[in-house]
Amino acid sequence: MCQCQQPVVLKEKTFHFVDRYLYPLRLSDDVLLDVMARFQAEMVKGLGRDTNPTATVKMLPSFVRSLPDGSEKGEFLAVDLGGSQFRAHQVKVFDDGRQSSQLESKSYPTPKEVTQGNGAELFDYIADCLSDFMETRNLKNKKLPLGFTFSFPCRQTKLEEGVLLAWTKHFRVRGVQDTDVVSSLRRALQKHQDIDVDVLALVNDTVGTMMTCGYDDQRCEVGLIIGTGTNACYMEEMRHISLVEGDEGRMCINTEWGAFGDDGALDDLRTEFDRELDLGSLNPGKQLFEKMISSLYLGELVRLILLKMTKEGLLFNGKVSTALLTKGKIEMKHVSAMEKYKEGLSNTKEILTGLNLFPSEEDCVAVQHVCTIVSFRSANLCAAALAAILTRLRENKKLLRMRTTVGIDGGLYKTHPKFAKRLHKAVRRLVPTCDVRFLLSAGGSGRGARRRLDAALAPFLLPPGTLREVRDKMRAELEYGLKREAQGKATVKMLPTYVCGTPDGTEKGKFLALDLGGTNFRVLLVKIKSGRRRSVQMYNKIFAIPLEIMQGTGEELFDHIVQCIAEFLEYMGIKGARLPLGFTFSFPCRQASIDKGTLVGWTKGFKATDCEGEDVVDMLREAIRRRNEFDLDIVAVVNDTVGTMMTCGYEDPNCEIGLIAGTGSNVCYMEDMKNIEIVEGNEGKMCINTEWGAFGDNGCIDYIRTKYDREVDEGSLNPGKQRYEKMTSGMYLGEIVRQILIDLTKQGLLFRGHISESLRKRGIFETKFLSQIESDRLALLQVRRILQQLGLDSTCDDSIIVKEVCGVVSTRAARLCGAGLAAVVEKKRENRGVERLQITVGVDGTLYKLHPHFSTVLRETVKELAPQCDVTFMLSEDGSGKGAALITAVAKRLHNVGQK
Repeated sequence: MCQCQQPVVLKEKTFHFVDRYLYPLRLSDDVLLDVMARFQAEMVKGLGRDTNPTATVKMLPSFVRSLPDGSEKGEFLAVDLGGSQFRAHQVKVFDDGRQSSQLESKSYPTPKEVTQGNGAELFDYIADCLSDFMETRNLKNKKLPLGFTFSFPCRQTKLEEGVLLAWTKHFRVRGVQDTDVVSSLRRALQKHQDIDVDVLALVNDTVGTMMTCGYDDQRCEVGLIIGTGTNACYMEEMRHISLVEGDEGRMCINTEWGAFGDDGALDDLRTEFDRELDLGSLNPGKQLFEKMISSLYLGELVRLILLKMTKEGLLFNGKVSTALLTKGKIEMKHVSAMEKYKEGLSNTKEILTGLNLFPSEEDCVAVQHVCTIVSFRSANLCAAALAAILTRLRENKKLLRMRTTVGIDGGLYKTHPKFAKRLHKAVRRLVPTCDVRFLLSAGGSGRGARRRLDAALAPFLLPPGTLREVRDKMRAELEYGLKREAQGKATVKMLPTYVCGTPDGTEKGKFLALDLGGTNFRVLLVKIKSGRRRSVQMYNKIFAIPLEIMQGTGEELFDHIVQCIAEFLEYMGIKGARLPLGFTFSFPCRQASIDKGTLVGWTKGFKATDCEGEDVVDMLREAIRRRNEFDLDIVAVVNDTVGTMMTCGYEDPNCEIGLIAGTGSNVCYMEDMKNIEIVEGNEGKMCINTEWGAFGDNGCIDYIRTKYDREVDEGSLNPGKQRYEKMTSGMYLGEIVRQILIDLTKQGLLFRGHISESLRKRGIFETKFLSQIESDRLALLQVRRILQQLGLDSTCDDSIIVKEVCGVVSTRAARLCGAGLAAVVEKKRENRGVERLQITVGVDGTLYKLHPHFSTVLRETVKELAPQCDVTFMLSEDGSGKGAALITAVAKRLHNVGQK
């Protein structure tokens, strides 16, 4: 009887002593709520400019200002340093409508001689591993952007720079603390001449985890790592981050919560075993919270408890084995395995036997109990700090109840059989006002490094299918604009110009031409000779149109024009001559004849009052009469696009299309009269001024407009109008670039996250700067000089991103322009009823002439989208002014023929 009861008595006695040792590790919900309050106070301290220097929870700004929106795509590399293994990744993100991605990784060990050696050896090792990975993936022939996930506390002033504050976990590398780790990595990579990568971002593993999970769930605004180390990040309101300038938007804060308690704030909760573990660590007195909850230390904590219990005769018959005396002998993997209760005590007995401890069944139960209490405390403490973050998020949003997602990664969370469940339960108890989803990071932290830049630029990368849709929509709008019932309703106006012929070589005489279409106004004297030695001589003078005139009254604008004409006539000595005049007026006009043009609406920054709906020829005549110094015979009002076509048509009779790609964007072409319903007659052809800049004003291309296009449109003089022109013309491309740069700067990707006064200035980025920056001959240092001339304090890394931004904006413009032109040439082909069309397009405009890539991309796009058309592009010499004179000469010739 006594023998039967003895084991039970001993068991109760054992558990009495076990509980005595473990009691300080048991934390009630009241204690956890107190820990939560303490951590909230530490967060506030860390966010304050004055209190941050003494804060243990550093609350480091990451300069990551937004989360993925699902439109990202691209290919890049990432390296991940911070755990027991170093990882290299190749990441492909596909724009296939399913937000899919492909991750290929390779892991490398981080030997002790590397993790506790010197800095040069560490970064050489990283570079060697990356070189090996690129070779195995056949990537050495590619230039790819690289994100560097560095899982240690760094103070960042921009996305691609981070000064190491202190090593954590088991790392103790000499000569790295207080230095920029990105610069060290770049130096190591430069030794490998066979690889070419750009290190564009430094990311903490916690931030990378949040971004990775944010790609799958846009509610994700917290990142949590609970593994070898532990940390959390979250999206904080900018108005609360006094360490960074600016009050608008949000920024991800890397809390570096592992140091919570380093100032003694958790001393009342730390046990004798915590203190002993800390004294034996590589960094005594530091990362105390991490030492209470991360997997790097929990195995050691269990060993210290078992050692003391064994010394007091409570375990293993009091026999202290070598395993219990050896630091690090019991690891987290042992603790996790011993807590698999479904397998009974077999796992525990096998592990302990393998450590030469030879346990009894009672020993196995006691050890299992120790493991449970230790890991339970870890989950509870982690939950308390996480609950503090969730509460702050809810209060920032002023919500009574909040729904959010926590992105999570780390071996302890993923491999421990009970940890995740315990953490979830504790969080829900501590913050019942938050509905929290825990989302396990599928690809680790490396995938988040490049995604913000890709997210911003992805909408500009229009695939061939989308361009074909744009071509087809443009074709439909061209057809609709020609119909009688469409007048007043069509967005692409398809205006008849009453230009029905092209030069035949018999034109001759002296003509005046005016050219108004941008900030400059030209007056020209054009002398045309006919016969064998036919030629065109031109004399011109350029006058500025001040902004106050462009946006003043119509009377002031035309008085200014006439004053410029007077100066030119006096300059040329022909003030008394009554010359025929052609007026190139590069704004949409509805014409009833060749010398009458009613302004439909201003474009390109003009906003002169009392002009829209008026005949601009009449306004010019009235201004000439007001001055009363000379008289002119105004024969033709001409759109600049038509003038360009006529100029090129003088050299090449096959030229029946005119294109302007400059400050504005427009196309004209010779249409069969039978297709023009609003003009009487079915014979011959007439030039149609499409005014295609308004394409999309009816919303038909809204699906390709980005948020940056909308911002540019809303800030323009004519919101909601000329939407296609605002995506394709030189007047607006620079402003689109500026809006993107502001957004990237807010995200911390550019200019150290600081939006300068220069960047806030509308119009600072002109087309000429895009052209200069994108020049193949220009080195990055020269790009940087251009940016500095614009008042933008940039690094060479900033220059790489700015050049990429300029490239995607101008390429999209050229491809959209090409899609529209493909619609026009295909219509010409079908009009002629031929299987294959040969045609010439006369082109003018600074964007086409001066940008290093625009013309090439435009031509390639037309070839791709109109494969049955052989299109020759002819650059218009002397532009639309010469064309206006030629149209005037043709009109006079035809008029004289009619009179005879």
